[in-house]
Parts: sequence; structure tokens; C-alpha cells
Amino acid sequence: MLFKQLFDQETGTYTYLIADEKTKEAVLIDSVREQAERDAKLIQELGLDLKYFLETHIHADHVTAVSELKQVFPQAKSVISTNGGVDCADILVKEGDTVEFGDLKITVMETPGHTDSCVSYVMDDRVFTGDALLIRGCGRTDFQQGSAKKLYESVKQKLFKLPGDTLVFPAHNYVGFTVSSIQEEQTLNPRLAKTSEAEFVEIMENLNLPKPKRIDEAVPANLQCGKTQESTLKQG
Repeated sequence: MLFKQLFDQETGTYTYLIADEKTKEAVLIDSVREQAERDAKLIQELGLDLKYFLETHIHADHVTAVSELKQVFPQAKSVISTNGGVDCADILVKEGDTVEFGDLKITVMETPGHTDSCVSYVMDDRVFTGDALLIRGCGRTDFQQGSAKKLYESVKQKLFKLPGDTLVFPAHNYVGFTVSSIQEEQTLNPRLAKTSEAEFVEIMENLNLPKPKRIDEAVPANLQCGKTQESTLKQG
């Protein structure tokens, strides 16, 4: 398996490129519009056949690169949760659905709470948790139909039920961590390791975080698979 963890410095967003080394079929998870040229170049350099764009949720902090990258990879299909309210996606997925590329397979796990559209992608020894479970943290729950109770249940009853050595690859990190594990987060996550539901809800209700800077641009654009008037992808 070919695996690349890519990073957007401005938004602290991880993008993941995964491919079957034999067939060269690949998926791209949580792309960022400003990094479309970088990602397209890498996919082409590696000689990959991009099959799917996977989104873990409707992002509020950046615009997805799906519409940009479809100009280069028109065969690739966009994939997002059926709960996302996205009409432009090629494939809507729900709990238990699978995405197959080459001999590799990703299973969809619905993990709402940060948003209703949140899903995690489970794959062999790893899980891509989006904003549901971050390294030593979790996504906020104060916008986009967020619910601390739903998020607590998603983590405790689903993600924390995965094997302890499952690698955790989140959608964001702002302090330098690149990967964790389910066991680490069960033990060390300050919001979720040892808290009751009531304690977690209290923590989330008192974060007092500022509004995401790009939410007014990002959410409407992401509901249209990243379509905006501006193009960041250089042609030719």
C-alpha cells in the first residue's frame, strides 16, 4: 500500500493519499483547494489512477479541492455522507458501506457530533477520523448541527471499540502530532479518556471558541463540492 500524509499549513488540515501499489488505483481523503496543484502533481508523478475523492464531513475551515481536481481527474468520483445534504456528490455513503480500490477496501463508520455529516473511514490497521476524534482532542460541537452528546457516543461506542493498536489519522492537527492510536486516545485524550457524558458536554459547552474564519465561504462551497468562482489550479 502506498500512503502519503499531506498537510496544509494555513488550516492545519491533513489530506491523505492512499493507493494499491499493484493496480495504482487510489483515493484522496479531505483535499484542500489551495493544495489542488500540489496534489494533482503528486498523483501524476506517482502514476496513480485516482478513483475516489473521500470527504469526512462538510468542512467549515477550508474549501475542498474536489471540483478543482476533477478538471484533471474527471474519472474520480466524489464520496460523502448521505447526511451531508450535498446534491453534487457522485456517491452518498452510510454506515457499513465500502469503498474499494484495487485490493484495498475502506469501510464507512458514521461518527456524527462535530457535524451531522461526519463519517470515519476504517481501513485495516488505521482509521481516518475527520474532526470526530483528533489527537488529544475532538472537533467542536457549536455549529453545523453539532451535538456534544452525539459526538461522545460516536467516540465511545464506535471509535473506541476499534482495536487499541488501530492508528488514528485525524483531519487536523495544530501542535505537530501526525498520528495516534485508539489506545493512546482512550488513555490520554483529555476530553474523552476518563470523562462522563455530562462532563464532556460541560467541557464542550464552555470552550468559547471564535467563529471559524472561513465558515461563511467554506460551508456553502463544500455543499457544492468546492465549486467557487475562483480557480486555484494552473492549467497546462
